[in-house]
Amino acid sequence: MGAAPSKDKDGTGKEESQHNGFGQNNKHDDKLPIIDKDDLRKQSSSSRHNSGETVHCPTCQGTGRIPRGQESKLVAVIPCNDQRLRPRHTKLYVAVSVGVCLLVSALVLFFLYPRSVLLSPVAVKSSFVYFTEDDVLIKITNVLNISNHNFVPVQAYNLTVQALNYDTVVGTVSIKSVTSVTPLSIKTYSFMIPITLTDPGLCNYCKTASFPVHTLYLHLQMSMTVYYLAHYEQLSLETYEYIDCGANSTLPHSVEQTAPW
Repeated sequence: MGAAPSKDKDGTGKEESQHNGFGQNNKHDDKLPIIDKDDLRKQSSSSRHNSGETVHCPTCQGTGRIPRGQESKLVAVIPCNDQRLRPRHTKLYVAVSVGVCLLVSALVLFFLYPRSVLLSPVAVKSSFVYFTEDDVLIKITNVLNISNHNFVPVQAYNLTVQALNYDTVVGTVSIKSVTSVTPLSIKTYSFMIPITLTDPGLCNYCKTASFPVHTLYLHLQMSMTVYYLAHYEQLSLETYEYIDCGANSTLPHSVEQTAPW
């Protein structure tokens, strides 16, 4: 018996090879999943998102999802080169903060730095003379200026004035509560000091009517305590003035200031 003729060279053999190749492709396709894993993940994420079971992940640039209710239990890992670890304008913020602190400190020092409080004599406002058998009594009203160069009010206490005729004390006065001076202002304060002349020669001089003018020189020593900016300060002033001890004819006039004692 003869062998069957080969059909490799004709169309029948070609069809057999094509049939074998088609069978191999079908076997390979059987191993592939019908639905891709990425599609499953997307569908699962979409279903969770739609159901409200997840929230946006703050470290995934808004593209990730995490289970709702576990935000406080999860730890976010941020790369070292993340921009959130390198805030912008850091040097500018630091410079502005330092500048604001320096400005506030300078303003506080400028407004709260202690400045001087000055006493200055103004004038003799009036004088009244009274004669007794042995003495001469004079009541002199003086005007005093208290200058406040601070940005805070000043309280004045314990004004003490001593009047001397040469080396003899002829009158004193002490006032505990004086006045209050507003910031950056000058307060005029009037006070009365009683003078008593007991020296016989000086009393005769004042009582003698033949003299047209009875000039009496007085040396005034003043001291006062002021309180401002949580501290006390002692002020002192020396002046001299003249009055007419023979009659009530003394007119208001300025007084002279001497060097501080």
